Amino acid sequence: SDIPRAPHFQDCKKSSEDFTRLDSRQHDGKRPLWTLWKGGDEDNLPLTRRAQRDIWLNQHPRNCSSAKFLLADWESQKTRSSIGVGAELVAMTGLLAVALREGRVLVTKDYHGANHSGCTGSSHSRWSCYFAAEASNECIDRALKLSTLKSAWREGILTSTKNYPPFIVWKEVPVPTTWGRPWESIQRTVELDGSLLSGYKAQDRRWWRTQALRYLMRSPSENLCNLLNRARHDAFGVKAAQIALDLIPREWPEVQYAQPERTPIEKLVWSSLGPWIPRPLVSMHVRQGDKGSEMRVFAFPEYMKLAEHLKRAFPHVRGIWLSTEMENVVEESRSYTDWNFYFTNITRQSGSTSMAAYMAQLGKRRNFDNAFVNLLMAAESDFFIGALGSTWSCIIDGLRMTSGKMMSGFLTVNPINELL
Repeated sequence: SDIPRAPHFQDCKKSSEDFTRLDSRQHDGKRPLWTLWKGGDEDNLPLTRRAQRDIWLNQHPRNCSSAKFLLADWESQKTRSSIGVGAELVAMTGLLAVALREGRVLVTKDYHGANHSGCTGSSHSRWSCYFAAEASNECIDRALKLSTLKSAWREGILTSTKNYPPFIVWKEVPVPTTWGRPWESIQRTVELDGSLLSGYKAQDRRWWRTQALRYLMRSPSENLCNLLNRARHDAFGVKAAQIALDLIPREWPEVQYAQPERTPIEKLVWSSLGPWIPRPLVSMHVRQGDKGSEMRVFAFPEYMKLAEHLKRAFPHVRGIWLSTEMENVVEESRSYTDWNFYFTNITRQSGSTSMAAYMAQLGKRRNFDNAFVNLLMAAESDFFIGALGSTWSCIIDGLRMTSGKMMSGFLTVNPINELL
């Protein structure tokens, strides 16, 4: 209480309470408050606002007792082979499409990534350990209770992942037709080799996956918010302290420095802008390692060529949030002294270690905590560089296109992963 509020910290308890209130129906049963004020479609994919509203209404029916459900396995629960965090998210977007087409509420089974000591209470082993729950608590509770009744399965009140062919979550996603064909008017904002990409395959699937990912990750949990506070403090803490101290009078006051009362615009408007980060900030996701078996990988200097291209257009850009699994990339970044690199403090891969072996070495809690912190820090950035042959880069790109940053563009070293 003796110094100004740290600008890079978020009050996670309060923000979680605020989101819960905004993400719930009003007392008269009307749609949640966020649909009334939280931005528009001027800098998003076409019909983003409407799609998010409609997905929410499907997942939060007025009366769960009369609803039907799709009780979905996460992909890692169905297969013995290793599958990445990003691929699991992509698969779940396919199941959400099925649920909407059939008028069912999607409820997920236990999430293996949340089965650790960092996820406590009702969020243990649940998606809600990291992000807002996929459906209302009432619907989740009812679906899980019904799952123990043979009659509910026999009567079709519940279906599961086993009721649908595997390819339906990958290449033959039943894209909902509720909104017409908004993907036909997507503006070109991805550059590869100096040209804007256009006409790539599966635009409908790309539009839908992006909307589904935005819904599933529409708000970080209190736990993830605290993890983000820690990551920002490690990366930007010194700069944040300098900013805070500059607000204190030259002579330290004899009386306690009083925190000013927050005004309505601070509480209701500016709070949505989030905590301070050094802007403008570039998100750079460098994917190498064992991904070479699926796509052409590029050395770090190729990514930096794109960064220099960006700096020619925006000379004030100096900061890069660097997400990568490779230790050599972090080491190489130190030679680019004109740039300020920020990244999470975590052990990274060396040599040709597989992603599965690396994840096992890191441990479940650190792996998933680090993954989602990096994802949201990337999404909070102002400019974007990556490898769209990578699922993780595609997810970052999707969050960019549904968070008011469509026109920031995306510079990629390789083509879009058309499987997605």
